[in-house]
Amino acid sequence: MKELPISTQSFEVLRNNNFIYADKTKHIYDLIKNGRVYFLSRPRRFGKSLLISTFEELFKGNKKLFKGLYIYDKWNWEETNPIIHLDFSEKEYEAGKELKTSLLKFVRDTAEKNDIFLPDIDKGLLSSNFSELIEKLHKKTGSPVVILVDEYDKPITDNLSNKEVLDANKRTLHDFYQVIKAADKHLNFVFLTGVSKFSGLSVFSALNSINDITVDKKYSAICGYTQEELEYNFKDHILAAAKELNLSYDEIISIIKEWYNGYSWDGAIKVYNPFSTLLLFDKKEFENYWFETGTPTFLLDLIRKHNKPQDFLETAEISRKSFESYDPDDLRELPLLFQTGYLTVKSKKVSPDGTQYTLGFPNKEVKDSFLQNLLAYYTQYSTADFTEKRKKIMKQFQGCDEGGLQDSLTALLAQIPHQIRREAYYHTVFLIWLKMLDFDIQGEISTDKGSIDAVLKLNDFVIVSEIKFSENKSLETMLKAAFKQIKDKKYYESYLDKKIILLAIAFNGKAVKCKFKKPDDKLA
Repeated sequence: MKELPISTQSFEVLRNNNFIYADKTKHIYDLIKNGRVYFLSRPRRFGKSLLISTFEELFKGNKKLFKGLYIYDKWNWEETNPIIHLDFSEKEYEAGKELKTSLLKFVRDTAEKNDIFLPDIDKGLLSSNFSELIEKLHKKTGSPVVILVDEYDKPITDNLSNKEVLDANKRTLHDFYQVIKAADKHLNFVFLTGVSKFSGLSVFSALNSINDITVDKKYSAICGYTQEELEYNFKDHILAAAKELNLSYDEIISIIKEWYNGYSWDGAIKVYNPFSTLLLFDKKEFENYWFETGTPTFLLDLIRKHNKPQDFLETAEISRKSFESYDPDDLRELPLLFQTGYLTVKSKKVSPDGTQYTLGFPNKEVKDSFLQNLLAYYTQYSTADFTEKRKKIMKQFQGCDEGGLQDSLTALLAQIPHQIRREAYYHTVFLIWLKMLDFDIQGEISTDKGSIDAVLKLNDFVIVSEIKFSENKSLETMLKAAFKQIKDKKYYESYLDKKIILLAIAFNGKAVKCKFKKPDDKLA
């Protein structure tokens, strides 16, 4: 049984140590054959660094590493190129001048490694020295240069909450990246990766010929494992996990797919998160591995600031232009959630007016973990407690247990800080709570100017729900008004072939009351 390449980002290490490798060299060969300058965005821990390392070994002509792979008999191994490989995860950029100092050191070190003299390197002129390095590498070797940049955006994403450092890093990157366009005649191939595509950086404005392949259907599977790749390369590990968990092959495949598959950039081809999948095979336990590596606080801050969770709790429509590039000074939740991997493409629609994408959670791991952490961020509610109580709460809904549900709601709302007890906040917390229970939330969901009207679906079970909030009206008065609104709007008419329950919930300060009815019950 071949070894699992957990946390292995070096293609050389992977191939020399009998690690499993899902062959991506057809994608790589097609990229090189059809273009010169590319950008690829993928979430963290999705194999971007391994992809960059594969390019590096290929252009070095390290033929033995590619034996048995698609590209082996198609590549001209006699031709090699000098390589500039820049990994921003290794640089310092938490203060205004650190990024420039770090990049100058990188240019100096690269020059020394290649026995190239840069007479002005100590003058602190980043652009001119980088340009000179590229030109001299080309002249010395007689071959045009390959530039590989990993995590190009890390100096930006790590400083989104520090405007002074953010602005300084943007200026430095602008000066650095604009060199690449001017050096075009000295370049053979340029490939950049990152999590986010930010506007306002010269990497995209100056490199006007850059090919962004992030949502290109031809390269949807360039990172991550397709279903075929998973079952072909990891069959022994799948069987071992199935044996450990006392499951059949078909059963474990179904569960692995539910937990870790579902990432898509074209709405058709789906891939598994490699990080989580490898840890599953190693530990033989279904856990939220990818999510445990950390959710940026600024992302949770942004969501709570705008307080519109319905935008991503349901599937969301967004144009390609909206998430293709955005301003770090004016962040939007949906593009950020997509590019960081919390939302993925469920489907796309191409029309003369442009391409529209439908976004949603990729899988159980991301959905459950994100919602649990979001609820805890809003309420200080223990996600561990919720996980344990989940089945109990679902029985309360399905059994129309008004007293039990009321107790569960009271426990939830007790965790909301008193200074932010207001209608919109209750709505948000309740929506997140319901989504964590696996309800499909549909319908009209109002803002702080009104109440929530929502249809909650779970298989053949449908709850038509209305929430009322007031510090002046009685709970009973609000419950009656909620039922009247539900019936007046007749939300349930589209679901008459299912089991329908009407649910009214009323909040008054710390007090909460809920009541169930059937559609044919009288209001009183």
